[in-house]
Amino acid sequence: MPTASSPHRPPGRLLIRVLLNCLLSLSALASAAEPNWQPLFNGRDLTGWRALPGGKWLVLDGELIGVSTRMEIRHGLLLTERTFDDFDLRLKFRCLIGNSGLYFRVEKIDAPVGARGLQAEIAADGFVTGGLYETQGRQWVTKADPKLIEKIVKRDDWNEMEVRARGADVTVLINGVATAELKNDPGRRRGLIGLQLHGRMEMDVRFKDILVNTVP
Repeated sequence: MPTASSPHRPPGRLLIRVLLNCLLSLSALASAAEPNWQPLFNGRDLTGWRALPGGKWLVLDGELIGVSTRMEIRHGLLLTERTFDDFDLRLKFRCLIGNSGLYFRVEKIDAPVGARGLQAEIAADGFVTGGLYETQGRQWVTKADPKLIEKIVKRDDWNEMEVRARGADVTVLINGVATAELKNDPGRRRGLIGLQLHGRMEMDVRFKDILVNTVP
């Protein structure tokens, strides 16, 4: 029998209250576990980036567009002003003509290629997309399986690339599928992030939704 010190509460209302508290706790845990993704490209201009001589970079309708010609001997690079060590990075790319790539943990150098370090490959023909190449270093570190790339890459359309760089381990994913992986890699662990226009090649490549999650 309910008393003044223990007022009667309908069981249904009490159950709802308990369930709501559980849901709020689960939501807080999920928020705490969600990576802190931040935009590297604001969709309006090149704030936070520095273009090296070679090719041309412009922003149009929220897309970061790179173009170049066969007459250009230099790699046209667009490098971040910040350096990064451990991170996850996601972007969407659409390579219409030529050979491009996502540089990471690179250093700027005084040479036609402009940078030294790892590059996750992006190409219009698709077959080398998703592999890892070290510019001014080991060259091909690991190639993607061409049969796999043929299945997962959408030609002349938007694709998503993700690079996970954690200490000496690096993974590249295209449209959610792992295409290249390094374990205990001896290469650089810190540097700039960049986008590439290959020299001596007609180029038309577009990027958007560039996000980074720095890992403590």
